Amino acid sequence: MDNIQETLKAERQKPWREEIRKAIKPKDRTSMQRVKMPEQEPDVRNKNHKEVNRGLTEQMAVKEAQRCLDCANPTCISGCPVGINIPKFIKRIEQGEFLESAKVLKETNALPAVCGRVCPQEVQCEASCFYVQKLKKDPVAIGFLERFAADYERNSGNISIPEVKKKNGIKVGIIGSGPSGLAVAGDMVKWGYDVTVFEALHEIGGVLKYGIPEFRLPNEIVDVEIENLKSMGVKFKTNFVVGTTGSVDDLREEGFEAFFVGSGAGLPRFMNIKGENYRRIFSSNEYLTRVNLMNAANPDYDTPVFSGKNVAVIGGGNTAMDSVRTSKRLGAEKSMIIYRRSIEEMPARVEEVEHAKEEDIIFMNLNNPVEYFADENGNVNRMRVQKMELGEPDSSGRRRPVPLEGSEYEVDVDTVVVAIGVSPNPLIPASMPELDVTDWGTIKVDQDSMQSSVEDVFAGGDIVRGGATVILAMGDGRKAAAGMHSYIQEKAGKRKS
Repeated sequence: MDNIQETLKAERQKPWREEIRKAIKPKDRTSMQRVKMPEQEPDVRNKNHKEVNRGLTEQMAVKEAQRCLDCANPTCISGCPVGINIPKFIKRIEQGEFLESAKVLKETNALPAVCGRVCPQEVQCEASCFYVQKLKKDPVAIGFLERFAADYERNSGNISIPEVKKKNGIKVGIIGSGPSGLAVAGDMVKWGYDVTVFEALHEIGGVLKYGIPEFRLPNEIVDVEIENLKSMGVKFKTNFVVGTTGSVDDLREEGFEAFFVGSGAGLPRFMNIKGENYRRIFSSNEYLTRVNLMNAANPDYDTPVFSGKNVAVIGGGNTAMDSVRTSKRLGAEKSMIIYRRSIEEMPARVEEVEHAKEEDIIFMNLNNPVEYFADENGNVNRMRVQKMELGEPDSSGRRRPVPLEGSEYEVDVDTVVVAIGVSPNPLIPASMPELDVTDWGTIKVDQDSMQSSVEDVFAGGDIVRGGATVILAMGDGRKAAAGMHSYIQEKAGKRKS
């Protein structure tokens, strides 16, 4: 604690900070321009796996924090799925209390450095900012500031551990170490529960590790967040597949009183078109997992991924952007996005699309593959593509793509990555026939408590939603933690009576 206070004191005394404070008057806040994130140059970063965004300097963070109007009714908070007190953490940055800002974030967010990097703030908290809602101006850069505070704390060496209540001896099991599971673990351990997270893979982090490239989310960032949870008392068991290594019934016999299922949506979808089984046609799950988690970008590794020269990625979401930008870094001469709608309908974050354009990714919008061809060895070498046009809106609100008759043509490819979505991991539902699931294989839950049809089993994230963002999964996790806590306490009360 003494070290933290000394650091805070030193930070407040930096001369440039007082100069900035004096230079900005309250009435000037709305005329200030939103900060721009420093980045690696496009023709440099598309050849390495280092993080693209470099982070704000202290001066930039303080100036951006000064744009916050500290609204009486902060609508930005309502736009945050995990309920961060956004004005409070931003004001700490404005005052130069960077470590205190990080502590505010940790009150409700177990993964602030992660969320500051990968959350779609532009459609959540920032979309609810007063600047957008009333002034029609650029919002406060909430995501950039969240990242800054979390990174500052990590780099300072003074990482605070949230307060944890006295252990109550009640065991709870978290199935899956992705964002929803980590959010549940963070809240439950604060309340004194004996928390164990069961992870099927050899690395902890779920989709944060296997699904998001290092140039967007470095693994070391995830590792630090996980170490924080370990310091709070969360236990992790890797290489443990619930439903195979051990069942939920087995864990009940070991004394676990409640469970959270956050096993994600790891079952890849394909288009079921002719030739889709040829070699070097990957799912985005396999492609990214091998590169991100298995070091397959290294040609000297035991199982390197094939690095093609003409790579086509099918899809328009963030995973498609991650895959196509990864292919460029693996040495592709032509990295192409094939997407059946226009660029305006792409579900990927605007920042990711812009970064991809800057990195010389070729966008082939209003196109759709209809067949693949292969050489004598069974390796894909061409694809037939059909042009599309936009028709009437479908159930998603986007205009439906309609094939154009006689518009087919061929494109040379030697690698294809299919990134058109994923389905829920079927292992847990298959091992628990008493669990109610939807026709799509997602677990049915009460939307307030995230409780399933099995009273001691709660669920959230992609296994419930079928595919969502990191922060929505974490929001589910926080709701599930509250639901589990209420369930366990009510059960304990009944025992006493």
